[in-house]
Amino acid sequence: MTGFDTTGFLIALPISFVAVALLMAATFAINERAGRHSGVDVTWGLAFVVAAATAWVLSLGEGGNGRRTVVLLLVAAWGLRLATHIYLRNRKHSGEDPRYTDMLDRAEQRGHSREAYAFRMIYLTQAGSAWFISLPVQVAMFQRGGFGWLGYVGIAVWAVGLFFEAVGDHQLTVFKRDESNKGKVLDTGLWRYTRHPNYFGDATVWWGLSLIAFAMWPGILTIASPLVMTWLLSKGTGAATLEKDIGDRRPGYVDYVKSTSGFVPLPPKKHG
Repeated sequence: MTGFDTTGFLIALPISFVAVALLMAATFAINERAGRHSGVDVTWGLAFVVAAATAWVLSLGEGGNGRRTVVLLLVAAWGLRLATHIYLRNRKHSGEDPRYTDMLDRAEQRGHSREAYAFRMIYLTQAGSAWFISLPVQVAMFQRGGFGWLGYVGIAVWAVGLFFEAVGDHQLTVFKRDESNKGKVLDTGLWRYTRHPNYFGDATVWWGLSLIAFAMWPGILTIASPLVMTWLLSKGTGAATLEKDIGDRRPGYVDYVKSTSGFVPLPPKKHG
């Protein structure tokens, strides 16, 4: 049997948003108590798992069982790996993330409450973004039938993305662990072909998951979701923010930028 449970999907949409918003609200309360908001970065990956799990539960008996379970497992593998990686990375640093410090300092200077502004602009914004980007996954839960050839392509694309993200993160962790590399630029491994293999992998994961939804109607209507994720990672709060002023801290980064692709992996350029 093929088709799409439109009624169930429309009912699930607000419920999944509330589930993600509650997760972010709980994270806000915990982070306020800890005095730092960088913990929200751990919750980012978990928010997608919550959205997918909520849709999975609400689609019981409606969508294709094998399809639903595979999609949930793919999202969970990506989200839990990302959350674990960021948690292990952040626990080595006791201070606040400079991004959030700068944001809240500017808000306070404009007369805003730091707490209210943080909840609105960090937590609710991320809740809305995660919910919107996860729409292809939520659609896939209510689609009846098998994967189709495009669905299997989506799984392969997801695997490529997870490889770039996980291996890129591991290579960077090993590089930073060596004190002799302080102030240097990682330009080997996957980082030789793209300045942000982890961000490229992240975007690719979501294109892969979206292709699974695109295999059946009305998945293609959610194409804006992976586009938004790709923009955030390449031009928005991802690569562009990370590279801001980095050349002042690491002189070799200027040459690295000239020779290495900013996002999509490409052979290094030769320059004089």
